Amino acid sequence: MDFELSDAQRELRDRARAVATEHLAPGYAERERAGRIEPALRREIGRRGLIAPELPTELGGGGHDRVTAGVVTEEIARGDINVGYLQVVGSLVGAVLARNAAPGIAKEWVPRICSGEEIVGIGLTEPHAGSDAGVPRLTARRDGTDWVLDGVKSLSFAGDAAAVVVFARTGPSEQRGRDISAFLVPLDGAGVTREPYRDMGTAAVGRGAAHLDGVRVPADHLLGDEGRGFVQVMQGFDFSRALIGLQCLGAAEQSVDETWTYVSEREAFDRPLSTNQGVAFPLAEAETLLAAARLLCLETLWRGDTGRPHTAQAAMCKWWAPKTAYDVITQCLLLHGQYGYRTELPLEQRLRDVLGLQIGDGTAQIMKLVVARDRLGRELAP
Repeated sequence: MDFELSDAQRELRDRARAVATEHLAPGYAERERAGRIEPALRREIGRRGLIAPELPTELGGGGHDRVTAGVVTEEIARGDINVGYLQVVGSLVGAVLARNAAPGIAKEWVPRICSGEEIVGIGLTEPHAGSDAGVPRLTARRDGTDWVLDGVKSLSFAGDAAAVVVFARTGPSEQRGRDISAFLVPLDGAGVTREPYRDMGTAAVGRGAAHLDGVRVPADHLLGDEGRGFVQVMQGFDFSRALIGLQCLGAAEQSVDETWTYVSEREAFDRPLSTNQGVAFPLAEAETLLAAARLLCLETLWRGDTGRPHTAQAAMCKWWAPKTAYDVITQCLLLHGQYGYRTELPLEQRLRDVLGLQIGDGTAQIMKLVVARDRLGRELAP
């Protein structure tokens, strides 16, 4: 494994870092108050090639590898973790459509995702089930050449998404993961209503629910094979779990950088705070933990790029990196004293935003189950 970034990767990293510093960090708090990411900003990020850079050039991507997408996600999240999630969803859904959609559908939607023109959400979970995504109540039935969908899905960017990828039951089996198909559902049609959620963090992501009441989609909006969508589309989550890890780590890395500066400049008892072991050592520990978690995420993406198994590693990324980031940001906040507890600094907002990613896209318990099953097999695992 080569730990050195290529010239192309460094150029894209520096581009993402400049955007994060100049455009994202100054508006981080304002996006929370507004409850959305400005469409103009979204399009600007897309114009700079920072949404789904790993997708093929013929579909609007940059033709880079997954490691590059991870590096971009990490840098964007330093400025605004929620805009980092815009890139994560773009990479996840873009890859799902590129791999599973009919060619015409992929050519219609994927370039719009990469350019930032549109957001396509992922509707994996339902309000009644949470992490148990393999037993959807959303149903899809054939009616002539169309499919008709009925049910509810939770998704991010619920207010701004132009379409959503959903899982629906299309057969009689009630077994987990069986007779489930995936569909691309435009959200501007008859029978669609949107319900916003009020979360304690990630407000700019705008989570909510899409209620589908007799919503018709054409036959070519089926993704993958009928009845096998859950298995086929879920394969893409190994990629996004590593990206989410780097998204959270980017916010924590920025917090540590800011805290090193603060404790070097802040004085108590006539000397800088940083001269106290009780201040410097926790930050040294944070640097160590973040470096280890970052390497795990990058190795996972490298494994995906090279065709190696990485499901267990992706699950490790998803539970450990958000937890590590949360713990590190907490420590940074405490080292700022009462100043860190105030809302003028971004630390408290980052803390709330990272906390949500310990829940969304797979809880720690689910991820540990994935790791245990990888080592033990399903018969011996919990």
